[in-house]
Amino acid sequence: MGLPLCAVVLWGLLGVVRYGGASGLLELSLGKFRNVLLNQTNPVEAVIRNIANNVTVVIFQVHAQQSSVVISFDKNPSVNSSGTGVDKGLVSILRPQQTVCTWYLRSLDASQVLSTAISIPYMEKDPIPGGCNLEFDLEVDPNIYLDYTLVDTHIKFAPANLGYNRGANPPSCDSGTGQNSRWRLRYDVYQYFLPENDLSEMVLMSHIRKMSEVPSIKANGIKMLTLTNDDKTNVYFSSLPGQGVIYNVIVWDPLWNTSAAYIPVHTYACSFADLVDSCSSLSKLSTKVFFTTFAVLGLFTCFFGHRFWKTDLFFMGFIFTAFFFFVFITRVTGLGYDVRLILTAVAGIIGGFFLVVSWWRFGSIILCMFIIGLVLGFLFSSTVFFTPLGDYRVFRDDVVFWVTFSSIALLVPVLFVGCPRILNILASGIVGSYAVILAIACYIYTSLAYITLDLLRRVLNNYFSRAYTNVPFQTNDFIILSVWTMLALSGITVQLRRERSEVPFPPHPYLAWKRERERRSTNVLDPSHHIPPLRERIHNKLLHIKDFFQKEQPAGERTPLLL
Repeated sequence: MGLPLCAVVLWGLLGVVRYGGASGLLELSLGKFRNVLLNQTNPVEAVIRNIANNVTVVIFQVHAQQSSVVISFDKNPSVNSSGTGVDKGLVSILRPQQTVCTWYLRSLDASQVLSTAISIPYMEKDPIPGGCNLEFDLEVDPNIYLDYTLVDTHIKFAPANLGYNRGANPPSCDSGTGQNSRWRLRYDVYQYFLPENDLSEMVLMSHIRKMSEVPSIKANGIKMLTLTNDDKTNVYFSSLPGQGVIYNVIVWDPLWNTSAAYIPVHTYACSFADLVDSCSSLSKLSTKVFFTTFAVLGLFTCFFGHRFWKTDLFFMGFIFTAFFFFVFITRVTGLGYDVRLILTAVAGIIGGFFLVVSWWRFGSIILCMFIIGLVLGFLFSSTVFFTPLGDYRVFRDDVVFWVTFSSIALLVPVLFVGCPRILNILASGIVGSYAVILAIACYIYTSLAYITLDLLRRVLNNYFSRAYTNVPFQTNDFIILSVWTMLALSGITVQLRRERSEVPFPPHPYLAWKRERERRSTNVLDPSHHIPPLRERIHNKLLHIKDFFQKEQPAGERTPLLL
């Protein structure tokens, strides 16, 4: 991707190093970041001089936002001596008396690429990230390998080794599993969220510095889990398309109480290059239309749901039917997303009308309130698992998760079984206002959308249970949470004040109609008793219209008046 002129000027003011013409020289200092512009044709030689004797390992790393860069020990890189990617690093094991380290950098893009580089020193007792690599190309590989889908993000890394002196042989990786081997090492996995709705390169470069060294990682990152020698060195997270996330791992030696950091890696769980569904426009048009329409109905239900009882029933029936139908059609068919969304909307409309008709014809208030309570219970249970409680290891088990989830969801209709009006007003206020939040999420990123989205992911994907579902909660989310709270409280308050002197629910329309018909047929004093049936009235009207258009017949002969 080409570099805008304004970005070049700004990065120049911030100290970016630019090289052109012959191969450039980048002088580095240990622990200091340098910004550099890379190109494809002219590699940059990065050099560190005057390395202290107590330093045994130097980890050099370079980061770019979206264009891959090549980092190597030699000017002509080979597979075993180089790495390619947006977040890559190399480990230099220092020889005795060595005071200089050299690496080479270039981009794979024909245009100039903004990047930032740093070299981090470690001592003899510090563990060596990737020192026991048996899976990847580099002999010592400190990199974290990341791949993602729209559902989850997967990171994996090579096990570390114990530190050792310059010139000594590295400790064996498979000589045993005791406390004198690398099996005593622990791995702390950290997560860091970039500012929401900000995809700029400068923001990434400034924040990735906070996740490169051990002290700053502990100060700024969120510790997600600790891996031991019994765990595989790979972790899954819930993908957050459009939201920048940085991951890193700190390897800790409990015997010496020393630590070292791997190479931080970042992702937006989306592509900058795609013209459709890119990082800057994630929501499809069909999604925006669906949820915007859904939000209008939800906003009406939030304030007037109990007064317009049939509209409320339609709204809740739509949600209940649409959710299960979307799960079913996604599981059993390979239809495209837009087709599935249209069919889901149709099924939701049918389900909404069915709930209205079932109440009108059979007076099934118990069924209606159970579905309404279940919808509210599902949202409440999803909110509970949206909290850090949802990342507890016990809920990795699907049986434990679904039993707990269903119990919480069923608790809501059970608790309100004696006060259905309160249940209906709470459900219409909370669920209706959340529909507005889902519509907002189609235009502006907000983590609140993942309250229900993570539930849908777990239903649709068999392996989503292994993913950690932590999400950012920043200023934007607090504002939208305030909007949700304000709408819900306002809707509930308005409905409670309006309906406090009214009957709890409107009378059953079918039974009321039958009673009225019987009353008319038996009460002869009622003027409506003498009103002809509807069929006869329609027939008389049609005859009247027919007579209006009929031509007047000729009079024929007339008998003269007799005087």
